[in-house]
Formats: sequence, structure tokens, C-alpha cells
Amino acid sequence: MSADPRSLHDLAPVMHAPAAAARREARPRRERPRFSPIGLLLPAALLLSIEIAVRLGWIESHLLPAPSEVLQTLIAFGWSGLLAHAGASALRVAIGFGLGAASALAIGSAVGLSRRTEAIVDPSIQGLRAIPSLAWVPVLLLWLGIDEAPKLVLIAIGAFFPVYMGVASGFRDVDRKLVEVGRVYRFGRLTMLRRVLLPAALPAILTGLRNGLGLAWMFMVAAELIAASRGLGYLLTDGRETGRADIVFAAILLLAGLGKASDSAMRALERRLLHWRDSHDKQR
Repeated sequence: MSADPRSLHDLAPVMHAPAAAARREARPRRERPRFSPIGLLLPAALLLSIEIAVRLGWIESHLLPAPSEVLQTLIAFGWSGLLAHAGASALRVAIGFGLGAASALAIGSAVGLSRRTEAIVDPSIQGLRAIPSLAWVPVLLLWLGIDEAPKLVLIAIGAFFPVYMGVASGFRDVDRKLVEVGRVYRFGRLTMLRRVLLPAALPAILTGLRNGLGLAWMFMVAAELIAASRGLGYLLTDGRETGRADIVFAAILLLAGLGKASDSAMRALERRLLHWRDSHDKQR
């Protein structure tokens, strides 16, 4: 008895449905854009509340200026003035962060990959990590003077420790089963590092880099207190000394914007380098 061709044709979509579903599941999920306007609701509501409170006299303007007054101060600086101060701070952060992160990547890798190196180096670094940031200022002034060198070194110190912790812990915490699989395939040291250890440690390394970049901006403010004539830290000091709260909050606003922009760039790099991860975050 021969099958009716029409009935087979009708059953074809049903027969191929599981395979089509499997193909859809196998396709990589396209990540949703991370920026959402809903993230602007909270700061907009906060700024509006401050504006209303200052205009109604509930808050003294010399203590907390209205956002409109801060905006007028930023406009009064002009594009060249803002670029001079923001550019000087951003350049210091970039150089200091580069120096600190490069040193931390090298030392952290050596500590994370070698128990002997960890036993020799890690206790001293943990002791140095406990020193407050401002305690380095007089030491750097004595050693390096008041030029750019102490500022860059202080920023590098701030960036070093979070990156070091991320790199060292990332290599130390690699799953032992992954290493055993590499040994089964008889990977050499470089191949093991490139194909097993580094990919497994990369999430912790990138988290350390993001934390180090955030601390670099914080240390930049302390660094620019060392006889700086340009920069956002200088604006903070100038506003405090002249009693201009609008200048202080304008500098804080610029710091927030630059810090957020640099963190977003680092986060985009993190998503690009870790695109292979099948994490829960992609399904939210």
C-alpha cells in the first residue's frame, strides 16, 4: 500500500520541527543592547528634586547648588577650559593606569602560576596593599618632587592592587579538571597557558582591570592635590578654597561622566573578549 504523497507533504513540517528547534537553540543568542533609558530615570529624578529643593529654599545654594547653576558654571568654563582640565586628568589616569596594570599583570601572573613565587612575593604585596593611599603622598613628594612623576606613580599604585588581585586569583582558581584535560592532551606549558589557563582566568583578570580603572580615577584626585595647576582635582581644590560650591560640583559631575565612560569602554571590551561564555546574564 503506497503512501499518499499529499499526506507526507502535510507531515513534513511536523517531522522537521524538532530539527528546526534544535537549530534555533544552537544559534548564539544576540545580546541585547546594554544601554537603556530607564537607567536615566533615577539621576534625572534626583537632579529635579535638588533643583526644586534649592529654588524653594529648603537647601542653601552655597552648600548644594542647583543643577542649573552647575550647568551654567560648566558653560562659563567654555569648551577649551573643560577640555584642558578633563583632558589633563584623563591623560594622567591613562598613563598611571597603564603603568600599574602592566606591572600587576606581570607580577600577578607570576604569583598565580608559581607557588614558590607566591610564597616569596605575595606577603609583601599584601602588606603594601594595606597602606592608605594618602600615606604615599609625602613619600612620593620626598622622592620625586612636585612634577608629574609623583602623580603618575600614585595613580599607578592605586591601579596596581586590584589588577594584581584579579590576575593572581584568576590563575590560582582555575578548575583543576580543566588542567587535567590539558595534561591528557599533552599540552606543553605555553599551550596550556594559552588554551586552558588564560581563558579560564580571563573573567577574573578583566574584573580586576575594571576595578583598577575605577581606583585609578579615585587616586587621580589625590594625586592632583600635589601642586597641580590643571585637572579636575585642581578644580575641586580651587572651588573649596574660593567657597564656590558650583565649581566643586561641576568637577564632581565631570569626574562621574569620565569615570562612567571609561568603565563602559572596559565593559564593552569585557563582553567582546568573553563572548564565548554561556552565562546566565545573556538570558536575562
